[in-house]
Amino acid sequence: MNTGLDQDQLVRYSRQLLLPQVQVPGQRRLLASHALIVGAGGLGSPSAMYLAAAGVGELTIADDDRVELSNLHRQLLHRTADVGRDKVDSARDTLAGINPGVRVSTIGERLQGEALQRAVEAADVVLDGSDNFTTRFAVNEACVRSGTPLVSGAAVRLEGQVSVFRPDLGAGPCYRCLYRDDGGAGETCAANGVLSPVVGVIGCIQAIEAIKVLTGLGETLAGRLLLFDAAGMQWREMRLRADPGCPVCSGPAGARADARQAAG
Repeated sequence: MNTGLDQDQLVRYSRQLLLPQVQVPGQRRLLASHALIVGAGGLGSPSAMYLAAAGVGELTIADDDRVELSNLHRQLLHRTADVGRDKVDSARDTLAGINPGVRVSTIGERLQGEALQRAVEAADVVLDGSDNFTTRFAVNEACVRSGTPLVSGAAVRLEGQVSVFRPDLGAGPCYRCLYRDDGGAGETCAANGVLSPVVGVIGCIQAIEAIKVLTGLGETLAGRLLLFDAAGMQWREMRLRADPGCPVCSGPAGARADARQAAG
């Protein structure tokens, strides 16, 4: 039987192919998919590594920073020898070592404006691993405009959170419904610290959610915010609702996304 997978792929993804929810059709969907990962840091590292290992066919890594020694305790895409290199170059090399069958493209500049919109529109799913609200808000708006699913994660100190936003379905909240302003702008790892495995946990969940979006496997976190407290090893879940006064998904950008959904 012609599965559309070569022998290397059949062996490489054999444990994944055993899953009834994946099998050959799901693996072929992954191989035909394109994920944009914004940020090659603590969240983007495990996300990118697991998506590459799982066989997502094309990954675009966007980051304008260089590797610093202080990154290495949590940003596993990079090694000590990479200090001083552009993060996107280090990330590309690491991902090629994990799975040379995955196409990795890089954007070594801060994504904004039309460049951000084009990158989002070219992807089947976007994973936001950025560390500031300015970028998160911009990525969210670009996803709403293009109707591209967004997997958003954040981690600081001993806590993390992750959710999925689905403008492609024409319903539900967007990231800006959750945060109307950047009142938590000071909540960064640089200012408050972070336990390294916490970002790993959240980044891994982002990868799981992205795979679910791409394959239709299971139920995503759309409409839900998953909260992780490592100190007490507790998980909590919050239901999210669309804000009728949201400046993004209830405004012109949201209207355009709804129109595209209806036309499709």
